[in-house]
Amino acid sequence: MVTVVHGGPTSVHGHQYYAGRQWFQLLATQGIAVFLPNPRGSTGWGLEFAESNIGDMGGKDWEDIQLGVDHCIAEGIADPDRQGIAGWSYGGFMTAWAVTQTERFKAAMMGAGISDWRSFHGRSYLCDWDAIHYGDADPWDPDGTFKKFSPITYVKNARTPTLILQGAQDGDVPVEQSFLFYRALQDLGVESELVMYPREPHGLQERNHMLDLGKRITEWFVKHLEP
Repeated sequence: MVTVVHGGPTSVHGHQYYAGRQWFQLLATQGIAVFLPNPRGSTGWGLEFAESNIGDMGGKDWEDIQLGVDHCIAEGIADPDRQGIAGWSYGGFMTAWAVTQTERFKAAMMGAGISDWRSFHGRSYLCDWDAIHYGDADPWDPDGTFKKFSPITYVKNARTPTLILQGAQDGDVPVEQSFLFYRALQDLGVESELVMYPREPHGLQERNHMLDLGKRITEWFVKHLEP
């Protein structure tokens, strides 16, 4: 099973057929169950729920995702020894967070994810959003929230093979977020690949790039989750 965390975080996985620009369905065609959680911070359950992860991205929302995975295992949907995790933007952040917090996942795909909140604050177009979403936290506090919830802080715990994908012209999540996490994984000897798509912003737009992305993600998880 692959857990796919949505972006946002104020977004939602809906009850729909995920075709077209989405690659979830490609995993399903390979016999891989796809879990689409809507943890704290998602839309659709009112303002209080959507704002419940302010100051805590990587906290209770991460616990929600893990509880959902546990439920899928208990229901017999998923093999506990063949788990993957993936996501784009906030989902990419949560993927980087996951592989630094646990070894339960055997493969991961970090798409345009945040690995270091301080450097994100320094370069992103969204430099006001991050501080607000962490409860008006001070980005320059060396021991503050930005350090606490940065995956790079715990990267020495990472063991999970990780595919990192991003658009080279991403202004929302600057590309050094991917380069930084990739370099750390490489230095630590963790299997990892990095692909930058030329000309692309935060979300891929060119058809050939989208086709390549779907193919890479599918092959990555088939390779690492096969029996």
